[in-house]
Amino acid sequence: MQDKKQLVTIKGTRDGLTLFIDELCSFNEAIKELHDKIINNKPKKDEPIVSVKVKLGNRYLEGNQDKQLTDIINHEHGFRVESIESEVIRKEDALKWKEESKIKVINRIVRSGQVLEVVGDLLLIGDVNPGGKVVSTGNIYVMGNLYGIAHAGIDGDRNACIVASYMKPTQLRIADYISRAPDYESDGVYMECGLVDEEQDKIIIDRLQILSHKRKELSRFERRVQNG
Repeated sequence: MQDKKQLVTIKGTRDGLTLFIDELCSFNEAIKELHDKIINNKPKKDEPIVSVKVKLGNRYLEGNQDKQLTDIINHEHGFRVESIESEVIRKEDALKWKEESKIKVINRIVRSGQVLEVVGDLLLIGDVNPGGKVVSTGNIYVMGNLYGIAHAGIDGDRNACIVASYMKPTQLRIADYISRAPDYESDGVYMECGLVDEEQDKIIIDRLQILSHKRKELSRFERRVQNG
């Protein structure tokens, strides 16, 4: 007689347990088998809490199904859900991610009193005059003179950076970090970038070339520019 296919597979790792849930079976079937396996693998009372990652494959959880999974795993003392991971995302989430990862190319001068704000990365072909301000949820690239205020990673992205052909800003801001004019050379600097140095716990200005080492993920910017 052929063995019944396992709907829930448990694998131990150095960091805890990983649960793989079959993506083709019904959710109720998976929940029942998961409940039985959690009880059978329950740690002893004197053992430390075990961290659990749940892998769903191409299954998307609807309604309160994620809560049902969490309740079953956390109900028996000794387990804690660290993450529930699916290869599937909702259409609206995909569109939001696309919008946030897009580069906005704008050709203009941001004058005193004006604020230019975008979602995603900003590529400004033009100057930011004193009293002008550019704001982005991602990185800011100014192909011109940056004299005003630039605020990158406004939603909290501390890995964002600010790049300018000529940098002499009134203020730089990255996420919740602020760096003011006295931090810069009085005559300004050419082809430099501003980014957060976590060790110094402040925004630093450095050569543009360091981005290839400190912000390797910026290669996606080059691909998007080349591919349109």
